[in-house]
Amino acid sequence: MKYDDASWHYGGDFPDDLSNEAGATHIGMFVAWALLIDLGGSIHLEDFPEELAKLRSREVTPAQFFLQACDEKFTDEDLSEEGNAFTQVYYEPDDANYLEDYEMILCKNLPSLYHVADTWDNFELLKPILDERFGSWRRAT
Repeated sequence: MKYDDASWHYGGDFPDDLSNEAGATHIGMFVAWALLIDLGGSIHLEDFPEELAKLRSREVTPAQFFLQACDEKFTDEDLSEEGNAFTQVYYEPDDANYLEDYEMILCKNLPSLYHVADTWDNFELLKPILDERFGSWRRAT
């Protein structure tokens, strides 16, 4: 199952002033968060251990990791069973909260969600709300 794909974002109404990589930032932030709290699928441990090590040591940013190790696609292979269960309620559906939370935390005074910089500082701003949402979901299941 494919949750998201950077190419879905850099077509159509995508801002002309940004590179295509900006279409991956919001996806990379979520994928990095999931991997860093051990919700990653075995594909990352088995096929991309060096890339995962660079993510953990912050040698690459979340979107850089996503573009390199995930080929711009966020699929169920990227996550563990628990990671997929959470993603299906928080990230995937039309009424999911991820993009709302992302925009609330990171898009203040920006023209679009694509203008969010792919930085560890922005990741650290987003991480507490992701942790909170995951904790609430886990307690409810």
